[in-house]
Amino acid sequence: MKVRSALVYSVLRLLAFLVPFGILMLLPIFREYYWLAAIFAALIGLSLSMLFLRRPLDEVSTALAQRRVADRAARSDEEVEDAPTATPSAGDEGPAEASDR
Repeated sequence: MKVRSALVYSVLRLLAFLVPFGILMLLPIFREYYWLAAIFAALIGLSLSMLFLRRPLDEVSTALAQRRVADRAARSDEEVEDAPTATPSAGDEGPAEASDR
């Protein structure tokens, strides 16, 4: 995953919240009810990110999906290599069973 695309998306999402929150905090009513300003800023930030941050979100999610596929492929190769090559037949006894006699 490209760290730059994830970092850009995260910073833009934070700005989409912090800028409206700062503007709302300049209004006298929201100084008293800061929690209401936070709720409105979150709704505004969500709306802005849905409208304007589609491309960075697509880049981040595509990179995450590619990384997940690559991790699964690497894991399955290891499982294949670690699997036993032949299964023992019913007549074969392992070393533990042979020492019990």
